[in-house]
Amino acid sequence: MPVTLGAHVALIVSECQRGIVEPGMGGFEGLVEQVRDRAILPRTAALANAFRRASAPVVHLPIIHRSDFADVMPNSLLAVMARKNRLLISGTPEADFAAEIAPQPQDFIVARSSGLIGFNGTSLDAMLRRMGVTTIVMTGVSTNVAVAGCVLTAADLGYHVIVAEDCTAAADARTHEVIIRDQLRMAARIATAADIMAALS
Repeated sequence: MPVTLGAHVALIVSECQRGIVEPGMGGFEGLVEQVRDRAILPRTAALANAFRRASAPVVHLPIIHRSDFADVMPNSLLAVMARKNRLLISGTPEADFAAEIAPQPQDFIVARSSGLIGFNGTSLDAMLRRMGVTTIVMTGVSTNVAVAGCVLTAADLGYHVIVAEDCTAAADARTHEVIIRDQLRMAARIATAADIMAALS
């Protein structure tokens, strides 16, 4: 069945930063491999360009820590690892966006310094509502943490959610498959980048 986007749609790109998706930058090795093997960066970049051509918002959700980690509570494995290994600190190469998916001047950036989900404790929801957005297309990493969290939160907030499945990745292929099949399809429409670009055109 063809994807229907409606007139008020935004693309969300989660955590496509060098320290998360590039080899040798300190990220989870399995996730880095899946990002590469699934070719999600060039595919997401093409999708973002399609959104820009359609004058639809592209929103990037990086996590960028303060150098003192003062607001990062060590209440999750990811937070503990970030503090211990001093990951994704503002101004470091690891916190930069991957070159393929670097924001363009018309894009929006909603950064957070702590937490796992881009909607929580940020201006994301208010910003989308001010622009009249009713549907979001979710891309980026990782399928089992930030992407899943954003999808479920967005659905709870009343957005229609589409997951661009071939623009997302987890630390291993099996985890990605299970989360998409058994969790995210309950809250979102699962589609491909090609499906979504066809709907945009």
